Amino acid sequence: MAGYHLDLHLLHLFEGLTAAETDQFLAGMNASVRRYEKGKYVLQAGKKNENIGVIVEGEIQVISEDVHGNESVSHSLERGALVGITTAILPDKAMNLSLVATTNVLVLWIPYNILLTSGARMGRIHGVVMKHLLQVFAWKTVIMAEKIQLLSQKTLRERIVLYLQQKMWRQGVDKVHIPGRIQMAKELECNRSALTRELSIMKAEGIISFEDDWMQLCVEKRL
Repeated sequence: MAGYHLDLHLLHLFEGLTAAETDQFLAGMNASVRRYEKGKYVLQAGKKNENIGVIVEGEIQVISEDVHGNESVSHSLERGALVGITTAILPDKAMNLSLVATTNVLVLWIPYNILLTSGARMGRIHGVVMKHLLQVFAWKTVIMAEKIQLLSQKTLRERIVLYLQQKMWRQGVDKVHIPGRIQMAKELECNRSALTRELSIMKAEGIISFEDDWMQLCVEKRL
């Protein structure tokens, strides 16, 4: 497949490879790009998956569901993030996580079995990609630690401030992209009405500014 028009060689997974090398790798992997509309499942809990995915455009949320059907948003994933790793590598391990597109999304899918057995054939290119895959596993540990830290905050205001700080760090900007209030409330594990009320108070106090899809922390921290 030709990936030039999507700038696939600029994704972190292919950092260190030229556009031609990236295209060579994707052709050798029999990779494909698929589009998902906002609100659609990218991967659904309990469904078989044989591919490792890379988000090319858009945003995806990781959602877990308990035995009672209650949903809990774990975190959001953006361009360059990898998805489906656990289910592709451990096909017999049932997962209670679903991936849902919160915007229109493009995902690059790479068959895991081909990736696993193509080292000798792909040489250095394969080594570069595998290095970045290992880095992703390290990032998963970081994300889990962030979630634990977020939910350990004593007040909703503390959670909001830390949530924005984490977003600023991850996105590298002061004015961060945020999901809708329902999804944000799920990430913070709080009531949507309580979240909306606290956000309004914080805005009136000059702590944050926001519109529908962005939010900015105006002071470093005021509780």
